[in-house]
Amino acid sequence: MKKLANTIMLQGTASDVGKSIITTALCRIFYQDGNKVAPYKSQNMSLNSYVTLDGKEIGRAQGMQADACYTVATTDMNPILLKPKQDMVSQVVVHGKPYKDLDARSYREQYLHTAEGIVKDSLHRLREKYDLITIEGAGSPAEVNLKDRDIVNMRLAKWADAPVILVADIDRGGVFASIVGTLEILTPEERNRVSGFIINKFRGDISLLQSGIDWLENKTNKPVLGVIPYLHHLGLEDEDGASLDMKIKSTQKLEDQLDVVVIKLPRISNFTDFDPLLEESDVHLRYIEHLDDWGTPDLVIIPGSKNTLQDLLYLRETGIEEKLTEYVKQGGFLLGICAGYQMMGEKLLDPHHFESDVSELNGMGLFPTETTFIQNKRTERVEGTTLLHFNDQIHFKHSDPIKIEGYEIHMGTTLFLQPVQHAFQIRLAGNYEHSFHNDGVVSDNGKVIGTYIHGILDNDVFRRNWLNNVRIHKGWTELKETISYKNKREEAFDRLADHVRLYLNMEKVYQIIEEGIK
Repeated sequence: MKKLANTIMLQGTASDVGKSIITTALCRIFYQDGNKVAPYKSQNMSLNSYVTLDGKEIGRAQGMQADACYTVATTDMNPILLKPKQDMVSQVVVHGKPYKDLDARSYREQYLHTAEGIVKDSLHRLREKYDLITIEGAGSPAEVNLKDRDIVNMRLAKWADAPVILVADIDRGGVFASIVGTLEILTPEERNRVSGFIINKFRGDISLLQSGIDWLENKTNKPVLGVIPYLHHLGLEDEDGASLDMKIKSTQKLEDQLDVVVIKLPRISNFTDFDPLLEESDVHLRYIEHLDDWGTPDLVIIPGSKNTLQDLLYLRETGIEEKLTEYVKQGGFLLGICAGYQMMGEKLLDPHHFESDVSELNGMGLFPTETTFIQNKRTERVEGTTLLHFNDQIHFKHSDPIKIEGYEIHMGTTLFLQPVQHAFQIRLAGNYEHSFHNDGVVSDNGKVIGTYIHGILDNDVFRRNWLNNVRIHKGWTELKETISYKNKREEAFDRLADHVRLYLNMEKVYQIIEEGIK
């Protein structure tokens, strides 16, 4: 029988200490060093998801980590995904498909025992297939009220026979207390499993930290494996909204930049759709939550949401919806993706309350569409071409149709109440036996577009032409250069790996992996 893969686990003293990014860096480093490696996170809570090649939904971070080590992402890498829908209620996604909506107590008391078997089986399959598994924990292992049914931290580490590296965030302060306090709460067996520490997001003079490092190592008899300086402008997607504000350009808008506004919905999902805009030199990207922050945008985007109807009510109550419709009447550019597209129609129907407690709601009335929410969720990778060439108000400088690809994640089906101009023709990615079908709507003046396609802005030629169309309507010259977002992302993986390798004692990390738990 083949020996099961070695394992290493990254746990954190708290949420958002950088576990996902450090895990991503190690995935790329291990791959660079010749290992067949896979990421694993037993249970993830995130509204940023990733669609696998077989049309299943997992956490965005695990998809990114799989990309970092050049392996195909599968649901075994994140068998359970929790997608918050409202306070204390999440949609439970098991092996990429919705299971049911559960509140926190019901999930803990009714489902965790079943979940334990699911995560163990997934981990075992990965350990049979790969040489090394890089495991990411969730939150903190020191949550005493959750430890007895834990499936994401120390109990998982035991099932995986994994040594643990504890990651702490010095940027938020109290780094030594957070490490020592975490160890203090762990049992002796769990404490023994911790093989070292990573101090993350450091800013400053390392020599001023040395006395603290010496104290920590003497106090715990465990090594500090690295102090990782904060890496600015990383260029990789975030797992959830906790660090969304850090991803947005903090610089002032320049005169030659387009002012692009994304409405930061309360239940915003898949905001990684807009990461490519951060790479464009002529774009200044802003996320707004309040009408006072509206300003004078050149382009507005309504993003995806885990609860379309409730977030539409939010836009209505805050006055943002009225501002949006006024903006469109005045000739503004508007893009709606997924939930944003659904909101732009005439009516939203949820008679069986699959998404919210609201049965019916009038939409913004920008498109003659009606969306009904159904139980089955569509999760597919798609490919196709844009149809925007056929709108004579849109200045796309290509004689041939522009190819696009992306993915769909939604529970609603949209009907067209009268003939419309569609934005795209798509089919299942790689499925050449299937014919194309129409997706989305574009207004008569070409300035308002709705689509179900997440990742549409990852398509370089489409993105540049779309931005140039706005520039031309402003009387600006178009930009000729097209940025390769895929290449930028690959460069970011390598830059991250080089950075972490420089400051992390990789020789000691490999020793920890080989020796395991004594």
